[in-house]
Amino acid sequence: MFVLTCTQILQSQNSLGFTFPATNAERNQKCSYFTNAFRQKPKEVGFGIKREGNNLYFTTNNKKWFTALFKKSGDGIAIDVVSKSRYKCENELDASQIKGTVLPAVFAQKLLRGFKKVTGTNSFRTLVGSVPAALAKEELEFNILFLNNKALCRYQTTYNLDSYGWDLLDMGVYLDSLTYKDKSINTSDKFITKYKTLKFVIPFQKNKYDYSSEDIKPLYDSLRLTDFNIKKINIKAYASIEGSLKRNIELQEKRANSIVKSLQTFQKPNIVTEISSSENWVEFLNDISKTKYKSFKTLPKQTIKNKVVGEVSKDLEKYLQKHRKAVVILELERKDKYKNMSKEKLVATFNDLVLKENIEEALVVQNSIFEKLKKESSPDLLNTLNVPKQRKFVPILNKNSIYKYILNLSYAKIAFDELKKIEKLDPKNKNIKYNLIVVKFIIWKNNWEKIEANSFKQEILKLKSYGIKQHLIDRMLVNFHIVKAEKDMRARKYDEKDASVEFIIDTYENFNLSNYDYLSLAQFLTYYANTDEATEVLDEKVKTITIDEDLLFYYLNLTIVDEYAVDSQNYRTIMLNAIEMNRDRFCKLFNSSLEDGVTFQLLENKYLRATYCENCTK
Repeated sequence: MFVLTCTQILQSQNSLGFTFPATNAERNQKCSYFTNAFRQKPKEVGFGIKREGNNLYFTTNNKKWFTALFKKSGDGIAIDVVSKSRYKCENELDASQIKGTVLPAVFAQKLLRGFKKVTGTNSFRTLVGSVPAALAKEELEFNILFLNNKALCRYQTTYNLDSYGWDLLDMGVYLDSLTYKDKSINTSDKFITKYKTLKFVIPFQKNKYDYSSEDIKPLYDSLRLTDFNIKKINIKAYASIEGSLKRNIELQEKRANSIVKSLQTFQKPNIVTEISSSENWVEFLNDISKTKYKSFKTLPKQTIKNKVVGEVSKDLEKYLQKHRKAVVILELERKDKYKNMSKEKLVATFNDLVLKENIEEALVVQNSIFEKLKKESSPDLLNTLNVPKQRKFVPILNKNSIYKYILNLSYAKIAFDELKKIEKLDPKNKNIKYNLIVVKFIIWKNNWEKIEANSFKQEILKLKSYGIKQHLIDRMLVNFHIVKAEKDMRARKYDEKDASVEFIIDTYENFNLSNYDYLSLAQFLTYYANTDEATEVLDEKVKTITIDEDLLFYYLNLTIVDEYAVDSQNYRTIMLNAIEMNRDRFCKLFNSSLEDGVTFQLLENKYLRATYCENCTK
């Protein structure tokens, strides 16, 4: 919507050389061609403003779309140069569509005459203006005004939102046991075979910070770490919000260090330690939502602190006592007695154990060989392992074949063919049956060979008869419909695609999801359903202090440009969760879109601006 006063409209029309439609009816009449052109624009078409020195260029990756857009002599582009200084916290913002300094419009003839391919790229560009000297040293963004026959038809702000891919939900594979990928949102694929992580919460007593090994031993024993050492510990210590921030942080760091010291007494290898501390605003705001103190949710943090004293503090203690805690993440390393043995010696030891039919120990050595292979991209070393094609060696044969797929997805077809041969040795082996389905998904998804969808679905359902648990089958069925939806979309079978999406929405809560699974599911729903369905997957999780940082910031990436989402009752809680987790990362969202921010023009929103000014300017 165009938000301009009558005076502003007259001044702009007189000085800028183009008009602002005053009503929706006038805009619909004058802008129908541009409206349709943008509505029908392929999603692959990108455009923006690029600054070189003080010159500003309109850039796009699609010449055909650009040249078709500017047909009449009065069609053109103007640039609104916006400075971040507009959003200083002490300033009052005026409600105006124009946020900065509008440069003279450049019309069709000049745009097309200057439109040239950028050497060495697939992009095209044309000069649309230069930065005014008075603004040259300020942090700037450049909004685009699209003009149709000298009427403003579209005011475009550029959002620099991170892009994310998605994948199938992780089904794991059977090695010695069901083994999952260690895939985080910002890293590449790898499987957990030696390391695993445990996350748990330790509650704190008020003002207590000294934790002895006797205090920690029941927890340590409950973790059953017989086969593992603690390699790394990450502790996020939370204080309740009442009292001095400095005192709260000091107390939490003492508690965290005390826990680490106690855990270190149970093993000789040194534990790598990461400790951070903050106040637990997230759970405080969640807990007061249904109390007589719910009005506190909209107040500045310091105002809330000033109120949570005396009788109010005593009244809220039943909640505050639950907010003093540590979220502890342990990265565990499997104890490996063959760790220092060379690859060649490991292979010789393995082959000797197989020859002696000591299968149990051969499986242990095989895991050590897999650890060596993690540093390589080729499974050639596995070809030097001599394993007879006999039923009693199926556990070893299975691991050798499926590990080729683990090393590199491109080996999925090779692994599948080998597993089919091993299946003949033990036709009812559930591990083989399960692994065959996992690699068959990769073959089907990538169209490496023709697979009939309904027959494949029946194979998945039949896994139950071999002892595979229902929640694992449900996960596979969700993946089945993810792939099927993609294929139906390409075939324009939209009703069938919608049915698959509906199945996924109805089923995903039947099993646990990793952080990357949450991301993949949300991204899938964003593309094939809508953003509301995607955010609903994460709505509850983002209000918990145990959420993965990258997943939380993914949610912000998905929602922060949506005024309706930002205006919701819980959005402040979600933002404070991000702030307590990584203040710098949150505040950088409001940097210029040209400086790795989303856009500082997010600060037009009063709720975002209030949060930014409270947390990012001190």
